[in-house]
Amino acid sequence: MIPFPGKVNVDVTDEMVRQGYNATHMFRVAEEFFTSLGLIEMPKEFWEGSMIVKPDDRDVVCHAAAWDFYNRKDFRIRQCTKVTMDDFFTVHHEMGHIQYFLQYKNQPVSFRGGANPGFHEAIGDVIFLSVSTPKHLHTINLLKSETSDPETDINFLLNMALQKIALLPFGYLIDLWRWGVFREKTPPERYTADWWYLRTKYQGICPPIRRTEEQFDPGAKFHIPNNTPYIRYFVSYILQFQLHEKLCEAANHTGPLHTCDIYRSKEAGALLKKILEPGSSRPWTELLQETIGTNKIDASSLMKYFDPVIRWLEKQNVNETLGWPDFMWLPPVPEDYPENIGD
Repeated sequence: MIPFPGKVNVDVTDEMVRQGYNATHMFRVAEEFFTSLGLIEMPKEFWEGSMIVKPDDRDVVCHAAAWDFYNRKDFRIRQCTKVTMDDFFTVHHEMGHIQYFLQYKNQPVSFRGGANPGFHEAIGDVIFLSVSTPKHLHTINLLKSETSDPETDINFLLNMALQKIALLPFGYLIDLWRWGVFREKTPPERYTADWWYLRTKYQGICPPIRRTEEQFDPGAKFHIPNNTPYIRYFVSYILQFQLHEKLCEAANHTGPLHTCDIYRSKEAGALLKKILEPGSSRPWTELLQETIGTNKIDASSLMKYFDPVIRWLEKQNVNETLGWPDFMWLPPVPEDYPENIGD
């Protein structure tokens, strides 16, 4: 899956280990990213109460999460942090949640939340879009050079697309399935059949063996048994690129959007603060209009970010048959499902 394997692969895990990084230092580096924008540093309660490494004396849930204790001073992260580049990015994402908590902490309790659920996820990921650039990794001394060429950019962007674009159909279908259950369009005797109907239709994948209703495949996804809505991720994976483009404009970035790093830009920080402070006290459409000039979720910024790899893929796939056929092994589906499920 690496288009040009001869080019440098951006992975700074070994360099972090060589420099003696530990979990605490990773969180301190992430904190400095936010303070470089003129935003709020972590309170002492964060450092005293957070669990940032896996304890040796008990079993814990390691799914990374950020928590607001609603007393305006106690904010914590739970993460079993390892010294890897992936965890380094996760630290910045979770710290994005904490920064959101800090910015709206003076709102009434009812308004201490994201402008919509997708905002919270988007804020963490919009920081990731800057931190993951070779420019930023070079600036913080984890990469020897920030120079790149078209082939290195394609490697980077295809990897990003596999993380970002590949989630969109999955992020959409999970709650499409849940809404079908809630509206009784998907009865218990069709739980697994409808799950695979949606995964086939939107992702083009199917299980390697025939499934029956004796299995409950949707339950393999954490957010289904945990009853956590998933459309927030679909929204955030589009919204984060809209925010990223506007923050980059505020930072006076020039060049391709995928090379932008807002690190140390007080102007970008001021715009981010304007988005975060209201919490959910304002309709999200009004807040978007006021801060980035549109009141709609729009994929044009995402398309702009990935434009080089889109054009490259069009050339690679010129003689390919795109899409996938209907898989006839699936049980029949009612005619009104799922196209009108959101009506």
